[in-house]
Amino acid sequence: MLLDDEPKRLAQIALVVLIIVGCVAVLLPFVGALLFALVIWVCTWESYRDRLLPRLRGRDTLGAALMVVLLVLILLVPTIFLAGALASGADHLIDLVKPYVEQGLPTEPPTWFAEVPLFGQRMIDFWHEVASSREALNTLLAQGVAPARQFLIAAGGVVANGLLQLALVLFVVFFLYRDGEVVAAALYGGARKLGGELGEGLVDKARGTVFGVMLGVVGTAAAQGAVAMLGFFVAGAPAPVLLGFATFFLSMIPVGPPLVWGGAALWLYGDGQTGWAIFMALYGLLIISSIDNVVKPVLMARGAGLSVLIVALGVFGGVLVFGFIGIFLGPVLLALGHMLLTRWLREETTS
Repeated sequence: MLLDDEPKRLAQIALVVLIIVGCVAVLLPFVGALLFALVIWVCTWESYRDRLLPRLRGRDTLGAALMVVLLVLILLVPTIFLAGALASGADHLIDLVKPYVEQGLPTEPPTWFAEVPLFGQRMIDFWHEVASSREALNTLLAQGVAPARQFLIAAGGVVANGLLQLALVLFVVFFLYRDGEVVAAALYGGARKLGGELGEGLVDKARGTVFGVMLGVVGTAAAQGAVAMLGFFVAGAPAPVLLGFATFFLSMIPVGPPLVWGGAALWLYGDGQTGWAIFMALYGLLIISSIDNVVKPVLMARGAGLSVLIVALGVFGGVLVFGFIGIFLGPVLLALGHMLLTRWLREETTS
């Protein structure tokens, strides 16, 4: 009888494996958005459940809709203002470059070229070559057109993909808020069936780690934005409040803040304020960007209850392997591994 049941059991196992593989294949293009939606839900679920939902008398659909609207305001409205500011800055840059394109470069290069070590004389010679020949200037401009076009096309693709992913995140997070109790029960129920008390502990550890990482990311962004805004005010950069908010949002990207304070330094130099441009560059390099290396690991470690070493290795390794979402996945995986190792060593010691 057992031999007769064996083919049936193998067929059932094969069917389950095929279903799992099919589900993974379907969801694979959206893994990043799904995980990011889960991160947002994990970090805000308790506040939503304990504070907002009781005031709405348990109307979870309305509460989920309000949370999505709040996320849209937080994520999209500043993005729209930043896009408008970038467009205005692009117009200013075009107005600045247009006279040089139409009339050619001045015959003499900027005086600070001579102060550049190793490459100063080469820069001066190249400037004289381009300034003395309209054909050389046109060749230089033509060489820059193709890379600029490719960059704009790539940037447009990144923006379009980002907006699509963001829309998917908002769509998924709505259902996570609406059915949050069911999702939480399913997570703990599945963990309990797989690992018992240890499974529940792993879920709690993952939730605490995600919350700690989010605290570190947002806290570091707030610190960088505030410090950058102060520097922009002191240096006299244009729209310091807007630049400060831009630093806050772009600090979640590794090369984000240098784009802001570097652009401000270039603007100050183009405006003839060389001293303040140097100040802005040094302030951005030594103060603004250094906060990311000091404050973020400390906040993450305290929020997650982990050592700074585990968090730092998890963040950097996670980003290298998984991309942006690796900021959360890396520390979570190392935290779970650390928990399992500690528990195993404890059992080995007591046995």
